[in-house]
Order: sequence, then structure tokens, then C-alpha cells
Amino acid sequence: MYKILKLLEEKRWLRRTIEMALFAAVFFGLRAYMQGELVQGQAPDFQRATILGEEVRFSDYRGKPLLVQFWATWCPICEREQSSIQSIAADYPVLTVAMQSGDAKDILPYLEKRQLTFPVIADADGSLSKQFGVAAVPASFVLDADGTVRFVEVGFTTEMGMRLRLWLAGL
Repeated sequence: MYKILKLLEEKRWLRRTIEMALFAAVFFGLRAYMQGELVQGQAPDFQRATILGEEVRFSDYRGKPLLVQFWATWCPICEREQSSIQSIAADYPVLTVAMQSGDAKDILPYLEKRQLTFPVIADADGSLSKQFGVAAVPASFVLDADGTVRFVEVGFTTEMGMRLRLWLAGL
């Protein structure tokens, strides 16, 4: 009887190990697939106007770590992250891109309703998103002081996770 119980216990351990390995393979496989086309290395430079009409050049943000976040007004996951982005914007340079969410007249009421004040570029046609290889939102890029992409995340990211990445990019 003891041998049978021991054999069952060993098989349970083996089964759990296989389940965890499969979960990890699926998780990291999906993550690699979702991040496959995203820009790496030096971030592309661009010049655009924010929805408030301020001209922004990407190179203007050099010298400090920068969070570039692609989001959309129609994205429920993006909405869950926005209070974190607002909080981070008080401590770090942040530039956000509203992907396929219309123009300023569509985005401004959305921001006002949620009391969000971070800078937003409207990317109604998705052209800026394509430059960064973004196909899904939210997508967050953490750049170092030289404009090199150090971290990329697709999907929900915690405020602490973004802050940690920005801090590491500043080292």
C-alpha cells in the first residue's frame, strides 16, 4: 500500500511539473508572438502635434527615461491602466498615443471625463503605431535617455512594473 501511495504522489508531482511547463511555454510563446513586430533598439524619431496642438518631436524627450504608451479609447484594458499612467506622468516624462481613436474632438471628452492630463497624440490612421510595430493595445515602451527601447510590454502592466522599468532605464 505504501508503494502505491508513493507512486501516486510521484505521478502527481510529474503531472504538475508538466502542466507548469506547458503553461510557461504557452505564456511565453504568446508574449513573443504579441511582441514580434514591435520596434527594438533606437526608437523611430517623429514630429507630431498633440491633441492640444503642441508640436512634439520625439528627440525632445532625450536625456531622461521616457514612457511611450499606445492605447485606445475603445480598449477596456487601456482604461484600467490610465490612472497609473497619470501617476507616472507626475514623476517621469510620458508621451501617449491614442491609436485609432479618432481626432482631438473625439479624444478630449474622453480625457476630460476621466481627469487625465498626460500628453496625447492622436493616431487616427494608425501610421505612428505602425512605425513602432504596434498591432495591439495597450503597448508600453520604456526608453532610456538616449532614446533606445529598453523594455516593451503588450497588455496590462502594473504601475509598479512600469516604474521599475523606468528606474532601470535610468541607470
